[in-house]
Amino acid sequence: MILAIFDFDGTITTKDSLADFIQYAIGKPGYYFGLVVLSPILIAYKLKLIPNYLAKEKLISYFFKGWSDLDFQTISDKYSLKRMNRIIRENALKKIKWHQKQGHEVVIVSASMENWLKKWCDYHKVALIATRLEVQNGQITGKLATKNCHGIEKVNRLNEWCKLSEYSEIYAYGNSSGDKEMLSIADKAYYKYFNN
Repeated sequence: MILAIFDFDGTITTKDSLADFIQYAIGKPGYYFGLVVLSPILIAYKLKLIPNYLAKEKLISYFFKGWSDLDFQTISDKYSLKRMNRIIRENALKKIKWHQKQGHEVVIVSASMENWLKKWCDYHKVALIATRLEVQNGQITGKLATKNCHGIEKVNRLNEWCKLSEYSEIYAYGNSSGDKEMLSIADKAYYKYFNN
């Protein structure tokens, strides 16, 4: 068996799907106003004063805390099926299809939310490991239900999902420091392979 692992944002996409999703769900004026409000948090994150997951929770909380889980999932599904293709790199999708034609198992491992990735992954028949949002009493809390699927957590989640030792060969594709650990477990690792 051969496994092909793909990061999503920046590897398969031309831009960050979180930012693109928020603009789709909220509208650009609301998105940019929110960035101004959240600028102290975003600056602290850029300066590495707060961790990735905390910045993400603050962002999600500001825009979506209190949303009905059903409403959030409905707009996530619409984004996934109707908008996502605008930011997909054609050469990355071709490589996914190439792996599938070879009979390789393909999985996307992403720090983005499962909500807006799942329908796209289902459509393209690829497995998905991603960050999950916490829901309580049918509402988005703004917190993460899982650890942020970033850095070593990508490898941890892969190990929960499968036995990596059962694969005769592992391909991995990534584009950032958050993919370093995932790339390190591959026999064939490709960094920024689709960015040309």
